[in-house]
Amino acid sequence: SEKAVKLLERNIPCFLRMSRGVGPKVSRRLCSKPQEESPVQPRGRPVLRVPGHKPTEWEKKCLLWAGHFKKPEDIPEVVSLDAIRAAQTTLRVKFSYVMIALTIVGCIVMVIRGKQAIKRHESLTSINLEKKAQWREEASQSTSAKP
Repeated sequence: SEKAVKLLERNIPCFLRMSRGVGPKVSRRLCSKPQEESPVQPRGRPVLRVPGHKPTEWEKKCLLWAGHFKKPEDIPEVVSLDAIRAAQTTLRVKFSYVMIALTIVGCIVMVIRGKQAIKRHESLTSINLEKKAQWREEASQSTSAKP
């Protein structure tokens, strides 16, 4: 009968199991911890964070490039980690925009160069045929030159 109860408990949803008063060991094993055990944060106060972080030279450059500060002298001794992470995220986005723009410019340049090559009657096929003909000539000359 104990096995049957355990099998039935597995099929009961977490919220029903907690309301029935099932022990905390079972609820930890099968579900997340109940709300009573987690510390409740007061709504008026922000979540406590690390008070600050002394930025490295690279992080200072990130803060400047992201536009958080105008001059290196404006950066305080201690900056929140959130500000540094926000600056790095901003730089990642800017960098990805630059990479997208460079890719588009590269594609346009390659299309223009391809059209110019077509006007000169150059193609990969013709270049390969010329190289193969040149190799055949060199091969035939080397075999005829050998006694």
